[in-house]
Amino acid sequence: MGIDPGVALTGYGVLEEQGGDYLRLASGCIRTAEKLPMPRRLELIYDQIMELIRLYRPDALSLEQLFFSKNTRTALQVGEARGIVILASAKSGLELHQYTPLQVKQAVAGYGRAAKEQVQRMVQILLKLEELPAVDDEADALAVALCHLQHRRWQEAVKRGAGR
Repeated sequence: MGIDPGVALTGYGVLEEQGGDYLRLASGCIRTAEKLPMPRRLELIYDQIMELIRLYRPDALSLEQLFFSKNTRTALQVGEARGIVILASAKSGLELHQYTPLQVKQAVAGYGRAAKEQVQRMVQILLKLEELPAVDDEADALAVALCHLQHRRWQEAVKRGAGR
């Protein structure tokens, strides 16, 4: 499961690997109303992530590491939402994997400085989606989930090679 945390929109993507193909089981956005107090918004995000974990029972949870932001207020809010995601992962006993934006772009588009549109298009191609995800946050969550699955595949190959 990949998560793109935010207070107004938290993207999520639940993927499964079957026979070398990646399948989207679910994806979308958790939305919170701006008029709600921050603690209530964070509670809603937590509750909905816990419900997704309960429904889909992922093996792991992945998200992007924090990036530098010029807007301090936005960075703090994203940090609060990330904390909620990390708490949900810990409470659920899920492994938590964090990747830099560079790692996500490299894994999905083959180039660490790929444009957002390139990453979104590769998400569409790799998951065989008829259309691009409607919201950037959903596409980003799917991208970080793909990154994790590809990273896991690479780690398993290294382990098999080291065992020889």
